[in-house]
Amino acid sequence: MNDSSVISERAWRGASLGILLVAAILRFFWLDLKPLHHDESVNGFFLARLLHEGIYQYDPANYHGPTLYYFALPFASLLGLNTFALRLVTVLSGLGCVWLILQLRRRIGEVGALAAAALVAVSPGAVYLSRYLIHEALFLFFTLGIVVAAERFSNRWRQRDLLLASLCAALLFATKETAFISAGVLILATVLAWSLTGFVRQRTQAQAKFAVEKNDKRRRQSAKPARFTMSEEAPWLLARCGGWSRLLPLLGAALGVFIFVNILFYSSFFQHGKGVTDALETFKVWARTGTSDFHRKPLDTYLWWLLQEEAPLLALGVLGAVLAVIRANNRFALFVALWAFGLLAAYSLVPYKTPWLMLNFIVPLAIIGGYGVDVLYRKKIALKRAALALTGVAVAIGTYQTIALNFFHYDDDRYPYVYAHTRREFLELVRDINRIAERVGTKTETSIAVASPDYWPLPWYLRDYKRVGYHGRVGTHNEAMVIGSSTQGNELKAALGDRYRQISSRTLRPGVELVLYVRRDL
Repeated sequence: MNDSSVISERAWRGASLGILLVAAILRFFWLDLKPLHHDESVNGFFLARLLHEGIYQYDPANYHGPTLYYFALPFASLLGLNTFALRLVTVLSGLGCVWLILQLRRRIGEVGALAAAALVAVSPGAVYLSRYLIHEALFLFFTLGIVVAAERFSNRWRQRDLLLASLCAALLFATKETAFISAGVLILATVLAWSLTGFVRQRTQAQAKFAVEKNDKRRRQSAKPARFTMSEEAPWLLARCGGWSRLLPLLGAALGVFIFVNILFYSSFFQHGKGVTDALETFKVWARTGTSDFHRKPLDTYLWWLLQEEAPLLALGVLGAVLAVIRANNRFALFVALWAFGLLAAYSLVPYKTPWLMLNFIVPLAIIGGYGVDVLYRKKIALKRAALALTGVAVAIGTYQTIALNFFHYDDDRYPYVYAHTRREFLELVRDINRIAERVGTKTETSIAVASPDYWPLPWYLRDYKRVGYHGRVGTHNEAMVIGSSTQGNELKAALGDRYRQISSRTLRPGVELVLYVRRDL
């Protein structure tokens, strides 16, 4: 840890506010521009049911944890069920991650914290996934919450910090079943960082003792051994916690918080007891999913995606990790390096790969990259300039890529983060339906049959229509409108005959074309 300050408190506050402002603008601006992904619309469906009926029941076979819906509920209650309200919880989670990174200034330095926060503020992936109603942004916020709370506990030894870390851990497990991967890597990184720094310091002490023995026997006799390894530091740590008489009740309370919060959410606030037992089954389901052919991709997929979309951040992350290992004098920096690359390795080993999982290691990569910048900044003037230049270039490239991805190419599947996303022209189909319903005068009472087997997020956009049937196949239809797939062309012609006319054909997502038919008598 480096306590020395290299910038004034006023400069720190101004820079922090500036970074948070940029992060907020990139996440809030034109939030409803991008049509909902089908996963977002499914999450919106569960949220709508929770809002209108007060019902949510966890299903381990198909969906992630319940926290997303309960944390999104207040915004939907206040602002209504619209795209902006849906995505508000993830936007705030993403903004919260930037704020949490700034809380690490004591561990990675003020310049390091500012650099890391700036990298995340403009990261293409961090921004894109914050503007997305899926679990990842909330998941990462709770992960960072564990790290920040645990860091504060290790520094101040306040009971509330340990309880806060336990609360964040509970919310992490109540958000997504992949929590066991993050938790495992965090624990392993902590043990390895502690052991490695202890080994290096022990070797340094041995060298110092040798010099003392050679030059001054009296100083050798008075020298006191330092605490370096976990086993050697355990008594000291125990004393800092107040001994077993205080530590055991505190650990019991932390465990109680973890269990209670998970039961609270998985039982739908004690309304669905089966959700608690189902929560234990979810790990079996995920084990099957993670090793299935669904979303199976090569081992190096995440590395190539990072090089394509987050290359400056990755480069700084590698620099910071190398410096953390070489210097081995900052236990927290070494922990973050192991956390970042440990998660990258862990997720790379799992056959199931999706771009939103990258958010889990993008942020620790930014943090360790910030540490590297801080180390350089504290050196000679030439290295200080190099640190500022590297950060400036990385932030500039990230900003350009973020604007291009989030405001121009948000549905272009040539970009890794755009993964089976709904095309913008799908909204033209929705407008066609609304226009026809308005013209014939039946409005939300208009009857609509959806024959296409692929139709999400259509149920979200047609949620106000009261007479919509999602059949998933061609049948006998007499509804005012019929929506089918282009692959059902012959079936639709045979079933609809001359009674219907084709109005439009729109791309739902890559490989899926939806065709709108309207009854001729309308």
